Amino acid sequence: MKKHSARVAPLPSFNVSELNSPVPDGEEGTQTHTESSSQEAEGQTRCQSCTSTFLKLIWRFLIILSVSSSWVGTTQFVKITFETFDCPFFMTWFSTNWNIMIFPIYYSGHLATAQEKQSPIKKFRECSRIFGEDGLTLKLFLKRTAPFSILWTLTNYLYLLALKKLTATDVSALFCCNKAFVFLLSWIVLKDRFMGARIVAAIMAITGIVMMAYADGFQGDSIIGVAYAVGSASTSALYKVLFKMFLGSANFGEAAHFVSTLGFFNFIFISVTPIILYFTKVEYWYPFSAVPWGYLCGVAGLWLAFNILVNVGVVLTYPILISIGTVLSVPGNAAVDLVKHKMIFSVVRLGATIIICIGFLLMLLPEEWDEITLRFINSLKEKKSEDHADEITESSVHTRSRSRANGTVSIPLA
Repeated sequence: MKKHSARVAPLPSFNVSELNSPVPDGEEGTQTHTESSSQEAEGQTRCQSCTSTFLKLIWRFLIILSVSSSWVGTTQFVKITFETFDCPFFMTWFSTNWNIMIFPIYYSGHLATAQEKQSPIKKFRECSRIFGEDGLTLKLFLKRTAPFSILWTLTNYLYLLALKKLTATDVSALFCCNKAFVFLLSWIVLKDRFMGARIVAAIMAITGIVMMAYADGFQGDSIIGVAYAVGSASTSALYKVLFKMFLGSANFGEAAHFVSTLGFFNFIFISVTPIILYFTKVEYWYPFSAVPWGYLCGVAGLWLAFNILVNVGVVLTYPILISIGTVLSVPGNAAVDLVKHKMIFSVVRLGATIIICIGFLLMLLPEEWDEITLRFINSLKEKKSEDHADEITESSVHTRSRSRANGTVSIPLA
């Protein structure tokens, strides 16, 4: 029996008083200090997260406000300049020349913020890759820059011609139709995804255009102004689609390089046009001292600020914020026209403006908006079902507790 008996290690003896003895004061203080420090760390993390979110919201709001304000200021300055200087093409040419400064401004920002600073020539060559792997050559300069420069000039020139015929509110609203034209051209030319919501938005934009033209009975300066504004929106849409087709996407440096190249092309090759218009007295401004250079510089400066903000905003924030800033220029111009010029908006024009703005906002819906909406609805349904199940569980627990209190639950015997 002794040989075959199992050998079991003896259990250690424990004293009941030792098991029930309290934790020493030093250990208790350490645990309390650890818990308080972890709570403080969590509080600091939450505070930093809230601060970061708040600063991002402020930054995005400032971007939207700056884009809208610069576009409203440009439009209103043009209207003021036309009172003493009726030369829209010269204003377009003069303002486009200021685009040359965009790349130097970008390089100044690069020197101020970048850790590894590059020389101007190296940075210029790096950003010129938007034209191809070989960079900017004379052939590419003429081939790629010429059509975009012509479209840029046409867009701005037709916009200024429209401002001579219509109010700033009407022109800014009609120009918002370029979003619908971009979608239609992208759908036809680039074979982009078909979206029913954007088709509805395009129909609303066309409806707004017809209503705007109908406001004065399809006659007089109104129909001509509407045609100029729609033409400006169309050339702007064609510019964007061709840019996406031939050049693709671009970062801020490449976009700054490209726009500065357009300004340089404008100064070299399009300068002959205002000279011809001057000598043919189509746009005759004499004497030289009568030119309102202050207003012209104001228009050019605000236009330059708008172009910079658009390029910076697309890179640093979401493109949708730039679009929202653009559409907010419509109520901004309406407020200025109402307060300063005492404009009275007819019901037809007001309805057309609202329809165009709603269509513009529909264009901002993402391509997967239907899938996102379905996911959101399904998540709400799942959450509702989970809450309902939790309520049932809580009610059953409450019922059991009441039944136990009343002695109705039988406890089995051991």
